[in-house]
Amino acid sequence: MKWKIACIQMDIAFGNPEENYQRIRYKIMLAAASKPDIVVLPELWTTGYDLTRLDELADHEADRTIRFLQECALAHSIHFVGGSVARSTPEGIFNTLIIVSNKGKVVKLYDKLHLFQLMNEHHFLMPGQNDGAFTLDEQHCAGFICYDIRFPEWLRVHSADGAGVLFIAAEWPEPRISHWRALLISRAIENQAYIIAVNRVGSDPANTFGGHTMVINPWGEIIAEAGDQEEIVLAEIDLELIDSVRKQIPVFQDRRPEFY
Repeated sequence: MKWKIACIQMDIAFGNPEENYQRIRYKIMLAAASKPDIVVLPELWTTGYDLTRLDELADHEADRTIRFLQECALAHSIHFVGGSVARSTPEGIFNTLIIVSNKGKVVKLYDKLHLFQLMNEHHFLMPGQNDGAFTLDEQHCAGFICYDIRFPEWLRVHSADGAGVLFIAAEWPEPRISHWRALLISRAIENQAYIIAVNRVGSDPANTFGGHTMVINPWGEIIAEAGDQEEIVLAEIDLELIDSVRKQIPVFQDRRPEFY
């Protein structure tokens, strides 16, 4: 089976959900014209890193964003790895990745496990407590958010359990874009998995973001890569390649986790 993927690399209006919903609706319409199976969005696309105002900007239980993604999924018959949004709950605010099927079903909510102290996330967000595993079209997948990719053991937990397509939504700053590229290629090779990683572009008052949205196959080969401007990145992935690579180099059979 093959999937056609559309990754929306976009600028985000700082602290302006209304503007961002309009922007993303238009971008989704453009992406849908290519008839993808899955559309992937970046991290915190409704607000950007306006962390100090999340108490007023966060989406209550992500209800509005979920309804929006369901509407888009049903209108276009597309699965959505719907990026992440600030989700307010009685326990606090989480950075939550939303997966919606092409039938409008909420497949997964994943709360970012690792909070990035360098951008003060730990002062405004709650750390996640759940895994990122989910299934689309009977394919085992997993979702992660930005800083998570610096923790190879976290992605390994999911790939060792069968996930062969790893999605990452990010707002990765431009000064460390070389790390972004190197880490993503490494995560693909060591997990023998497809990496679908969507970053934003543009700037906020404190940061400039580097783009370079990437689709990487289980050999670590880059199938598609964006630059540092707004772009819809299209790629086709062959899901049969996952098992083929894992059979050729049986890393998961040869692991000895009792010694790690």
